[in-house]
Amino acid sequence: MMVLQAKERVFPLAAEFKISRGARTESRVVEVTVEADGITALGEAFPYPRYGESIDSVITQIDSVAAAIAGGAGRDELQGMLPAGAARNAVDCALWDLEAKRAGKRVWELAGIPAPPVLTTAYTLSLDAPEAMGAAAAAQKARPVLKLKLAGDGQDEARVAAVRAATPEAKLIVDANEGAKPAEAEALCRALAKLGVAMIEQPVAVADDACLAGFPHPVPLCADESFHTRADFGKVEGRYDFINIKLDKTGGLTEALAVAEEAKRRGFRIMTGCMVGSSLAMAPATLVAAQSEIVDIDGPLLMAKDRENGLTYRGSLVEPPSAKLWG
Repeated sequence: MMVLQAKERVFPLAAEFKISRGARTESRVVEVTVEADGITALGEAFPYPRYGESIDSVITQIDSVAAAIAGGAGRDELQGMLPAGAARNAVDCALWDLEAKRAGKRVWELAGIPAPPVLTTAYTLSLDAPEAMGAAAAAQKARPVLKLKLAGDGQDEARVAAVRAATPEAKLIVDANEGAKPAEAEALCRALAKLGVAMIEQPVAVADDACLAGFPHPVPLCADESFHTRADFGKVEGRYDFINIKLDKTGGLTEALAVAEEAKRRGFRIMTGCMVGSSLAMAPATLVAAQSEIVDIDGPLLMAKDRENGLTYRGSLVEPPSAKLWG
């Protein structure tokens, strides 16, 4: 019999992390364990208030499927038992881990895909005043890819200019977190193109992104809040060039792998992103990141201390996960 349990874990951050919606000094995640046949398998998810999630709501969702999992329900059944989101992600990834441990294989072997290579992740600069973001960029000037958080407050061009001046060789991507107004989107794209920005993530609110179909994109645009699962492809076609695949949005690795295949078929470029989670959350994302043009799995780099057996980061290079961690 399989025993499914969920609990909260808290990881202090190395510094305050701020985006346009607020700031945090710690990462509060839900950790799932599935125990069977003397094996303990793990999964992790980050409940995101933007999507109506909390620690309590996610644990309640997970508890609601514990009996079905104990009765033998697997990943395929799980897709219909829980909606896409953090709860399903944690359980799905734990079930992948269990399958791998039972089979004595790695998850990518079970999925029929190549092992993830050493990856290069973006490093995220927290939202701040332009001068402070420029100084933060200078401290990370050895990193090849930097991601900037923007706010839609009239200072975004100055923020990017300060970072560009501090790191003239870095590839810059920006994340507006829905901060720009529709009337500002075209001008923002033009301004950031002049600063050599390689991609803009979710410039406007989900409810407003129809405006993005109305003008050429001098900088490629990436759907984040606007895209969760395969059901959303029709909503973002003609508006965005990239999709950001996050397992906490897709509801696990199972759907994330299917999304990646569908994205390639439809001609979308792929970014793999993350919430502020530990290496346990990043490990399954490496399988999707291996298929992506832009990789943003830097959550553990923002923490004061990662979990045991965490991913190995060498600067911005990320090694594949060890079996001791996951999969």
